[in-house]
Amino acid sequence: MAISATQALIEEIKAQAKAIPTTDARGYSIEDKPLGSRRPIKVVCIGFGASAINIAHKLSPRIKEGNVSLQCYEKNPEIGGTWYENTYPGCACDIPAVNYTYSWHVKPDWTTYYAKSQEILAYFKDVVATHSLGEFCKLNHRVVGAWWNEDLGEWKIEVQRGDNVDDTFEDTANILINATGVLNHWKWPAVPGVEKFKRRIHTSAWNNSIDLTNKTVGVIGNGSSAVQVIPAIFPKIKKMKCFIRSSSWVTSGFASKFAGEHGENITYTEEQKKHFAEHPDEYLKYRKAVELEVNQNFAMMIKGSPQQLEALEFARMEMSRKLNEKQHLIDKLVPKEFAVGCRRPTPGNGYLECIADEEKCDVSFSSITEITEKGIITADGVEHEIDVLICATGFDVSFRPRYPIVGQNGLDMRDAFAEHAQTYLSMTTPNFPNYFMMLGPFGPYGHGSVISSVEVITRHIEKIITKMQLEDVKSFAPRQAAVDDFKQHRELYLKRTAWDSPCRSWFKGGKADGPIMMWPGSRLHFFDALENPRWEDYDWSYRTTNRFGFWGNGFSTMDTGDDERDSTWYIGEV
Repeated sequence: MAISATQALIEEIKAQAKAIPTTDARGYSIEDKPLGSRRPIKVVCIGFGASAINIAHKLSPRIKEGNVSLQCYEKNPEIGGTWYENTYPGCACDIPAVNYTYSWHVKPDWTTYYAKSQEILAYFKDVVATHSLGEFCKLNHRVVGAWWNEDLGEWKIEVQRGDNVDDTFEDTANILINATGVLNHWKWPAVPGVEKFKRRIHTSAWNNSIDLTNKTVGVIGNGSSAVQVIPAIFPKIKKMKCFIRSSSWVTSGFASKFAGEHGENITYTEEQKKHFAEHPDEYLKYRKAVELEVNQNFAMMIKGSPQQLEALEFARMEMSRKLNEKQHLIDKLVPKEFAVGCRRPTPGNGYLECIADEEKCDVSFSSITEITEKGIITADGVEHEIDVLICATGFDVSFRPRYPIVGQNGLDMRDAFAEHAQTYLSMTTPNFPNYFMMLGPFGPYGHGSVISSVEVITRHIEKIITKMQLEDVKSFAPRQAAVDDFKQHRELYLKRTAWDSPCRSWFKGGKADGPIMMWPGSRLHFFDALENPRWEDYDWSYRTTNRFGFWGNGFSTMDTGDDERDSTWYIGEV
């Protein structure tokens, strides 16, 4: 029986289909997948503090869909990062508690306007428990090295279990996020003999077994931790000896208009907390009013602005009042060479009053030359005998990793950041592909809550992850030209700010003339700048030899029904 013409055509078409080449002369082949498919991406995050918790929450929907996996490694036995590690008496946040929260997990029952560290840690634990985020974190796991594999387009990460340096294993990731922050590596003061004095405590490694009752206590430093710990322990000690290297602005905290008299901390009543919980719209209005004052305060950072001059006059008068108008203390403690904000202003409720109590507190402005078994020797030849030494001497703020992070061509970030860090928008750095830093060098540290900044950075990272998935990106890294332009603009702009004043600050690596590790603008400026990624500022490589390989088999996921978008969106919405 003769084959019909139609059947013959069908067979011919089938034969043609079988003859379609799967690979061209240059080895390029088309993947059988629709445009819009998301390839799986594995993310490893170092740390599980405020930044990593937000990352876990933001990526949770993707994780449930199965196109993203996340593993966080936290060196501590508990979550919380800096709020787990810092337990010294008086430890608190200088940001109003109502906005030291995630936008997606509001807390209406804060105890005080400026919250103590214990309550902040409890908040983060509640967030993790409520949203089931703990499953993404391994506690007591310390990242000890990471190496970039150019061929595979992934990071090899070495992780240590617990304190045993020999108990390690390897993990891999398409994206590595460093969410350890900068204030996580405390240090003893660089003074000869510090190891000789056995009853010493660092504020970031507090030892509750050392009893301070009726003791003579020496405190080195006058930064935020010293300002907080001194009034907290002052009532129980016999004598305080403070060793202060430089002056500092001790004045009202952020959004002080909503705090107590003279910016002092306030306690919320049970009625207020109940009202906040039962009226979320009113609570939001209150939080927005507090946040508005924080945002408006950035004008204070501009040299010569009316806001800065007003802040300077207010702070000078406030410090003089709290020092009981004792001129010899005012002359030493009130800055004369730098503006308010050069160092992060510290509220210090009760600190200056303790300093002014000359019966119970001795203050030395002479530099420390040596620490002995008995106490401290200063440059003026005086030996100060003490029972306990508290070192409020801060952190290593160089941003240099403490372990190898090795990028392209064997470059170790410890070497790349040896003299100074270089980043693109504080998040990425050249020669280290697929690597993000949360609140890395040149982020918005000096103005408002970091929680809001963390949320903005995470959204930016998620957009890059989406691009990697949809466009089959193997790796990305910022172009050196973009990093150089960011540096040029930043350095010129920052000359107009208070941070450029001659003060020692961790914003400048602890040096008066160090590079300013700050964002060139306000937080709102930072938020705007990160809203839409500038793809042109990155170098991209792809998993296929053709950048359009992700176009796939000619169908869209809207064709296949794997996409919930309206496939007729282009003619209007119903």
